Amino acid sequence: MKNFISFIIVSLFIISCSSTKNTSMNQGVTSAAKNDTVRIANDELEYEIIIIDPGFSSWLVSRAQPRNFHSQNYMETRNRTWVTNWNINVNSSIRNRDLFEMTINYDNHIDYGYEVNYLLFNYLTYFQLTNNIQLGGFPARI
Repeated sequence: MKNFISFIIVSLFIISCSSTKNTSMNQGVTSAAKNDTVRIANDELEYEIIIIDPGFSSWLVSRAQPRNFHSQNYMETRNRTWVTNWNINVNSSIRNRDLFEMTINYDNHIDYGYEVNYLLFNYLTYFQLTNNIQLGGFPARI
């Protein structure tokens, strides 16, 4: 039986449909121009990330570093720190409720694979640069 775990980052969804790891995920990217949606999923639908944020897909294509520029370990390290600080902002009473709506359930012990980490890393970079916010630890830069 598949378990569904989901969370939202503004309009970012990461869904885990299974508890097993898959380090060699065959993933594809699709983009819908109408609502600026970027989606990454693997064939087994183990992990999926969907980002719906105006401007992100064009930023990803035009400004983000190309795939394989950073290692998966590099992006995981930043994702852990940035997600932790994101969640602190969500739980803070003085946070900006328009920017930080829900926590991110990013499990450090799960191998989400390169593509999911790449997309999360780039969304958090985009978010910080666009909103002139630093999520701590590592400065967001391209």
